[in-house]
Amino acid sequence: MNRKLRMGMVGGGKDAFIGAIHRLAANMDGLIELSCGALSINPEIAVASGAALFLPKERTYLTYEEMIKAEAALPADKRIDFVTIVTPNFAHFAPAMMALENGFNVVIEKPITFSLEEAKLLKQKVAETGLILCLTHTYSGYPMVKQAKAMVREGKLGKIRKVWVEYPQGWLSKLSEREGNAQAAWRTDPKKSGKSSVMGDIGTHAAHLAEYITGSKITAVCAELNTLVEGRVMDDDGAVMLKFDNDAKGVLMASQVAAGEENALKIRVYGELGGIEWFQHEPNTLTVRWLDQPAQILRAGTNYGAHLSSFTTHNCRTPGGHPEGYLEAFANIYRNFALTLGCKIDGTEPSPEMLDFPGVEDGLRGMAFIDNVVASAHSDQKWTPYVL
Repeated sequence: MNRKLRMGMVGGGKDAFIGAIHRLAANMDGLIELSCGALSINPEIAVASGAALFLPKERTYLTYEEMIKAEAALPADKRIDFVTIVTPNFAHFAPAMMALENGFNVVIEKPITFSLEEAKLLKQKVAETGLILCLTHTYSGYPMVKQAKAMVREGKLGKIRKVWVEYPQGWLSKLSEREGNAQAAWRTDPKKSGKSSVMGDIGTHAAHLAEYITGSKITAVCAELNTLVEGRVMDDDGAVMLKFDNDAKGVLMASQVAAGEENALKIRVYGELGGIEWFQHEPNTLTVRWLDQPAQILRAGTNYGAHLSSFTTHNCRTPGGHPEGYLEAFANIYRNFALTLGCKIDGTEPSPEMLDFPGVEDGLRGMAFIDNVVASAHSDQKWTPYVL
């Protein structure tokens, strides 16, 4: 590629949180530029947000329909290469489908859609068009998560037997949705969030991380969902026992009412020969415990790169001892997507490391996770077979 990729954004105006994160991540490697946007359903906010980001007035759109139609009509050397969708869950599917139908690649916030049925339609459209869809399951972008995956893939831990993954937060410990908190309001509204609040928002991250690191798929669940804050209409806490297709067993916990916790995502994976532990609060460290030798602490960076996989070092940005965190992990998702798209435009073959980012299949499995957990929580059966 002899130019930057051109991005159009749906949502993410000045009153939003995640849009700014996407823009920072997309900009980090200098491979992408924001060229246009339909940044809010509020026309005043859309215009003001476009001005604040120095977008041309003629490419600051009031609706995603207007943006996609106008961009599709531009010459190939002017129009955007992809659309990034950073709206609430209920507003993911329509702009994603329209973008694909008009020849644009897509980056989309998780969960991929409002329902499993919508996810299936997006998967079908991606297959029909041959376009690229990237899903921002951010935590798979951390270098030491990729190291954990590589160690499992290479058989260093032996056959995987047990997975523990937990994601406790405390930010919904009060009835914040009735106190003017816009982020809480839509996430606890079933018309905007979907079938589950806690599992749709953070449980899908935990489930994706478990499948990503182990390379195994969840085949059955036994779930409980709870609403622990009085007056809330959706679940805010839950626990799930898991079965995987390699006969491993797992436990997943997600809670938005663990008072005092921030984003304390942690995963432990154990095989016949040893186990690994990764904790987002210390993301540059991977602890490896062996059955018959002392434990190891592996650190992100280049000071002993020979001990780290190529997938790990490909996603490290600074030497050891210089912390990298959430924004860098987010940027790794965007960089790998951008490198892959650039190869496609140039007619060259992307490397396996470039291709290592979540896609439409991950999105489909995330929606299936939500559906199956909700079905299990409402069932009298101990185990609910996984249905896609």
